[in-house]
Amino acid sequence: MRLLTLRTGNGTTTAVRQDGDTLTEIDGFADVGALLRTAGWEATAKAAAGATHALDGADLAAVVPSPGKIICVGHNYRNHIKEMGREVPEHPTLFAKYAESLIGPNDDLALPQESDAVDWEAELAVVIGKTGRRISEADAKDHIAGYAVLNDVSMRDYQFRTIQWLQGKTWEKSTPFGPALVTQDEFSAGPLMTSAVDGEIQQQTPTGDLVFTPEYLVSYISTIITLNPGDVIATGTPGGVGHAQDPKRYLQEGQVLVTTIEGLGQLKNRVVKEA
Repeated sequence: MRLLTLRTGNGTTTAVRQDGDTLTEIDGFADVGALLRTAGWEATAKAAAGATHALDGADLAAVVPSPGKIICVGHNYRNHIKEMGREVPEHPTLFAKYAESLIGPNDDLALPQESDAVDWEAELAVVIGKTGRRISEADAKDHIAGYAVLNDVSMRDYQFRTIQWLQGKTWEKSTPFGPALVTQDEFSAGPLMTSAVDGEIQQQTPTGDLVFTPEYLVSYISTIITLNPGDVIATGTPGGVGHAQDPKRYLQEGQVLVTTIEGLGQLKNRVVKEA
């Protein structure tokens, strides 16, 4: 099943189910996050029979527009660890984003006036569907609602001002997320993930090459803090980021960043200088 958040006009949104080229409203739920916070959300989504819309031309918001938590993982693909000159970590490297950073799968990506080093980071996102604390790795799948595509666009000059990364990772309107939440019966980690800038492939790695799997991350993070429906875990980026190239390459105004995971969908975001 594929679940999306559709903008319906006048600042309102609705959760929808995608069936081929048709989107069906799931009545009573403003977005996919609200749906996930309701008991029996899968059955509700499957049974939905609300108004329908064409997928073509649909104005989509971030699939979960306001997660309670966005927890990101650094250094989780060996080829990216190598290109950044780091050692394979013994434990996950965690940092956070905030909901203000999220944009829809086709929205403009804000290029800040203050940064000259805006970089791409294609990622597999895990969306939580069931509350849990100290979840065992064996039980972690029961707590995952599904998966989506995310790009952890990073302002490298701000990221490396200090040893803490947050200030380079959560700029407003910088993180495309979507287009859909794809439930576990239709997707598991493994298919190819790519990012491209103006049609030129920059990253291309199977999502199964993670150091720490989605299940391990759910278990590890839930040891620290309760995970709730709608929470997001961004599982890390593979090699091919612009910061590691020689010479370094960063996003420029007018470029188009495309992020794709086979089986999940595509983000297509034009880079626009922030006013």
